[in-house]
Amino acid sequence: MHIDPIPVLIVWFATAITMAGGWLLQRRTRNAGIVDAVWAGCMSASALYYATVGDGGLVARFMVAMLGGFWGFRLCMHILARVLTEHEDGRYRHLREHWGDHQGKFLGFFQAQALLTVLFSLPFYAVAQNPAMSATPWMLSGVVVWAISIAGEAAADLQLARFRRDPGHQGLTCREGLWRYSRHPNYFFEWTHWFAYVLLAVGSPIAWLAWLGPVFMLVSLCWVTGIPFTEAQALRSRGEDYREYQRSTSALIPWFPGNSPRVRDEHRHP
Repeated sequence: MHIDPIPVLIVWFATAITMAGGWLLQRRTRNAGIVDAVWAGCMSASALYYATVGDGGLVARFMVAMLGGFWGFRLCMHILARVLTEHEDGRYRHLREHWGDHQGKFLGFFQAQALLTVLFSLPFYAVAQNPAMSATPWMLSGVVVWAISIAGEAAADLQLARFRRDPGHQGLTCREGLWRYSRHPNYFFEWTHWFAYVLLAVGSPIAWLAWLGPVFMLVSLCWVTGIPFTEAQALRSRGEDYREYQRSTSALIPWFPGNSPRVRDEHRHP
C-alpha cells in the first residue's frame, strides 16, 4: 500500500510549531525538561490525529486513539509534574553548561524531537490503516501487552517518586521495588509498550511500520538519549553508589540483582 505523506507531514509541521513554543518557554523558565513533556503530548495528539484520518476499520482506529492517546497523555502529565515542581533535570543542566546556554543549539535539539515524534508516531499510522472490522485475537493480545506495560511503567515511576521525596535519600540510588531488578524499569516497560502496536497492526497493509516503534525505542534507550544520557548524570551526582548499582543490577531487562557488596549486606541485614 502506498503511504500517503500528507498526514505524516501534517504531524511534523504541527509538532515543529509546538516544539518551537516549548523552546520559547524553556528560554523563559530555564528548564529544558519541558521538551520531554511536549514530546509525550505531541505523541498523544498524533495517535488521536491518525485515528481520525486513518482509512482502517473503526475498531483499530478506536484502539490506537485510546491506547496511544492515553499512553502519551499519562507520560506527559507525569513529566510535567516534575518539571513544574523541581529544578531543571541534571541531564539538561549539564547540556546547558556544555553548550554554554547556546539557544540556537537548544532550538535544534527541540526540533530534533519534532522529527523523532514523526518517526515514533508511524506505528500509530500503521494501526489506523488496519481494515479489521472487529477485534481480532492479535488486537486483544496487543491490549494485554499495553496494559501490562503501562501498569509496570506507572509502578516504576511511583516507586522512584516516593524514593526521591524522602530527604534522607539525597545522593542515593533507588533500589526499591522494580528498581531492584533493573536500573531502568520505566524504560523497559516503555519499550515493551511499543510491541502492543505491532500486534494491533497485524492485518494492516503497512503493518511493517509498527516495528519501527520497538526498534527505534530500543536504539534510543540503549545507545542514544536514554540509558547513556541518564547514567552519565547519575554517575556525576551519585558517584560510587551508582557504580555499585551498575555492577549489581541489570541495565534494562529486569533480572535478579548480582552479588555486589551492598547486595550481600542487604541480605544479611534486611
